[in-house]
Amino acid sequence: MRITVVDAVGSADTAELWPVYDAVFGDQPDESTWRKSVWDKHIARSGFALARAYDDSALVGFAYGYTGEAGQWWTDNVRSTLPAAVAEEWLGDHFELVSIGVLASHRSHGIGRALMRALLADRPEPRWLLQTTADADDPARRLYAAEGWRVLGPGTGEGTVVMGRQR
Repeated sequence: MRITVVDAVGSADTAELWPVYDAVFGDQPDESTWRKSVWDKHIARSGFALARAYDDSALVGFAYGYTGEAGQWWTDNVRSTLPAAVAEEWLGDHFELVSIGVLASHRSHGIGRALMRALLADRPEPRWLLQTTADADDPARRLYAAEGWRVLGPGTGEGTVVMGRQR
């Protein structure tokens, strides 16, 4: 398994990532919609970084995020869901771990953990945040907890929570 981390992506990187994103999440109707509504906005943000996992030459997983700031949709919306003191302490100059996705055929082999560790290894932000399921038995949620993340409060969607970790 080979893990690479980059802080800038081009169109070839985007085309490579889309099939894995679609297979893992399946929440966008097509690549063009995903690019316009999500991806192109995210890759332009300060502190953007992308980690990719390869099995031989095949992309099997990825993780990405960027520096969270006021004026961004998630940061602004989660500010209203978290208790005020928690929001004040955690939001702003934080790293927002947006997505970790691993193909079903490659799960349960430590790839998600390796991607997260590689992505976060050199982050300068003092606080890291993500949103995940409220189901404490979910494998992703268990991974985050095992890596030192803790629930800070409710997330922006039903059945979600915000988790945080300090560097």
